[in-house]
Amino acid sequence: MSSLELDDFTDLIERPDGGVRRDAEARRERLVVPPGSLGRLDELGEWLAAAQGAVPVRPVERPRVVLFAGDHGIAERGVSARPAGGTEQLVRAVLEGAGPVAVLARRLQVPVRVVDMAVDCPPDAFPEEVVRHRVRRGSGRIDVEDALTAEEAEAAFRAGVAVADEEADSGTDLVVLGDVSVGGTTAAAVLIAALCGTDASVVTGRGGLPIDDLAWMRKCAAIRDALRRARPVLGDQLLLLATVGGADLAAMTGFLLQCAVRKLPVILDGVVAAACALVAQRVAFRAPDWWLAGHDSGEPGQAKALDRMALEPLLDQGVKVGEGLGALLALPLVRAAAALAAELPERPEGGDGKEPDAEGA
Repeated sequence: MSSLELDDFTDLIERPDGGVRRDAEARRERLVVPPGSLGRLDELGEWLAAAQGAVPVRPVERPRVVLFAGDHGIAERGVSARPAGGTEQLVRAVLEGAGPVAVLARRLQVPVRVVDMAVDCPPDAFPEEVVRHRVRRGSGRIDVEDALTAEEAEAAFRAGVAVADEEADSGTDLVVLGDVSVGGTTAAAVLIAALCGTDASVVTGRGGLPIDDLAWMRKCAAIRDALRRARPVLGDQLLLLATVGGADLAAMTGFLLQCAVRKLPVILDGVVAAACALVAQRVAFRAPDWWLAGHDSGEPGQAKALDRMALEPLLDQGVKVGEGLGALLALPLVRAAAALAAELPERPEGGDGKEPDAEGA
């Protein structure tokens, strides 16, 4: 019997401070730049102020990329353009600074943390700080068996909570959340289809390394088979993650919920992060108020999940590589919103907030 009570998160998670957000909105009305002229940057600045509980908003000074890694047995069914068990190479590229997210993070001076939850390789393949939360080697093939045992799902979820606490305690002020996996988008699509009550074809995408039509049909069939196993356990979110999720997805779900508890804002990456966020929303309905959707990955499952949570992507650059890259691209936008909200001067007393015309300039 599990000692983990997911219902506790409903009581522990508060919304970002509404009073502070109203103060931020009032301050925005007083700035020299007319209201509405900065578009969505205004909304971002006000959201961040509420999340921080501070007006004017503080700059984002200690962001961090956190990537949860794992292999998925469903990749054996030919649903990915990458070989089953290929996550080790992807993780190694990130750790060695050669992966796309590592390159961009280096340029933006943002540290990257990789958490191996279920990569299909020996545990000594990576440094201790990467593998110390690992639950197992690979996750089960979800069309015919459970991804995890109940005990493994709880351990993975608790690991995600622990990582969130570690980040909050270390002073991280914003997280860019992504995954490194092979087969992860298939598991994510199953979770989204199950929670949204849709058919497999509605959520089946082409993945980070796009697949051809035959592989897409295999993926759709695999998702449909896994959905039959998911529907009977929809009422228990931890059991759902054990049945058709994976250790990395269970950890990401726990991580997202605990970040909301600790009032640590998160930028979500692609469909895997969106699927975990959707599960977390079912646990605690206020949790999505602490998250931003970094970008539109083009995966139909991501669009479905974000729509259900009323989250609108910040960017649409067609980035499909995963690994947190699309969400990291959105970080400069969030930082820009914070800078403008904090540093633009207020207009003089008695000013009407209108910009001068050509004659009065």
